[in-house]
Formats: sequence, structure tokens, C-alpha cells
Amino acid sequence: MYFVGKNISHLRQLKKLSQEELAEELGVTRSTIGSKEEGRSMPTLDLMVKISDFFKVPVDILIRKDLTKAKDFSFIELGNQRVLFPIMVNQENEDMIEVVPVKTSAGYLAGYDDPEYIEQLEKIKLPFLPTGKHRAFPIKGDSMLPMKPGSFVIGKFVEDRNEIKSGKTYVLLTQNDGMVYKRVFDQIEENGTLKLASDNKSYQPYEVPISEVLELWEFTCSINTQEYEPHELKLDSIMRMFNELGVELEALQKEKG
Repeated sequence: MYFVGKNISHLRQLKKLSQEELAEELGVTRSTIGSKEEGRSMPTLDLMVKISDFFKVPVDILIRKDLTKAKDFSFIELGNQRVLFPIMVNQENEDMIEVVPVKTSAGYLAGYDDPEYIEQLEKIKLPFLPTGKHRAFPIKGDSMLPMKPGSFVIGKFVEDRNEIKSGKTYVLLTQNDGMVYKRVFDQIEENGTLKLASDNKSYQPYEVPISEVLELWEFTCSINTQEYEPHELKLDSIMRMFNELGVELEALQKEKG
């Protein structure tokens, strides 16, 4: 089944364009747009390319995927032409987010820009998330204590690298390191890199050229899948952890006093 007609109509409405306005953008008549949206005729290859370029949605996605499940125009662009997928909703119009499973997280580097790979990922509903495109990523190792291995970090996709907030944590997909969860410090203007630091000070920070960063997902929330041991929740353990992170505790000490 081809979805091109309904996709053109849906994308046009998401951009709040009339058929006449879209026709003007594409250099065709309003009746041409109407006939394509209503399915009375298929767009020519030349028109498909123009539509693809205008909405920045690949031709194969326009034809084969039902994009009407997207409730806003939150498509993620990779380069000038690739998309991961819009925000997806279920039958109740509730946001759904993809979950990258632990066992196949290594394959995310190979499949992150493949719509078919993303489409087959399991999806869950988290109704408390803010607006934006979110995805859940598994956490491995102990570099980001107190985040336990097996936890999931839910991140919001960062479209504009100028919006990186130094000192905040992100899930990054990089060419050489694959998927990592680190505290990020913006050094793009200084030397074209991001400095990635672990909250566990046993791990040394390192720099990654911004050109090697394929995706950035800003921390929104986390899901812990393991229970904390009693000693991990003692005040002295928590205080020691914060000291190791270099967190200023003067305010906390004053409150205790």
C-alpha cells in the first residue's frame, strides 16, 4: 500500500500550509496538489523529489510509511535528507518512545539512520515526558554512578548543536565509541570538540570531535531496573559520592546545622 497522497496532505497541514501555498513552493498548480493528496494520480518522479526536498523526508518514506501517526512536525534530520522518525502516537493519541534494547545496543550504531531498524524497536508510553522527540537507551558499566547498570536513560533529541548545555548529561552516538552516556562540556568554538566526563572519577575525561558525533540526546529522566542496597542509601555514602563528583555541599551543611 502506498501512503504518498495522505502523507503529502498530512505534512502540508503540519506546516500549516494551504494547497495553494504548497503548490507555490513546489512550482505546480493547486489542482496538482489536490489530485495527489486525494490519490487520483501519483506524483511524477520530479515532483516526488521536490516534495522530498521541501519536507526533508526521503522519497521511500513518503511512499511506503504512514506518517499520519505523527502529531507534530518533529522529524529528525540527518544531514539534509535522512530522518529517524517523527514522534509516534498510539491509538489513544498518546506519545510513544522507542527503546533501544540492551542486547542489541551495539547494533544501534549501524541502524540509527535506518527507518526500518528504528520502526522495529519496542515502544513504551511515558506520559510525563515534555514535548520533543525522546528515546530510551540502556546504561552499562559504572562510569555514571549512581546510575546502575541495566538502567535506562530517556533522552530528548538535540537538533541544534548550539543548544548543548555544558555540564549536563547526554547520550551520544559517536563514530568511534558507539553509544555512551556522559557529562558533556561544549568546546566547539575553542577546538571543535566536546569534552566527555564520567561522574565516576575513576574514569578520565576525553574529547570527541563534534564531526564524529552522530546523535545527541539530552537527559530527561531515568528508569532504574535494580534495587539499591541499604549501604548505597546511607547519608555518608551519598555525601561521599557527591564529594567525589565535586558537588558543593555548603548549602546542605548549613541546612543540617
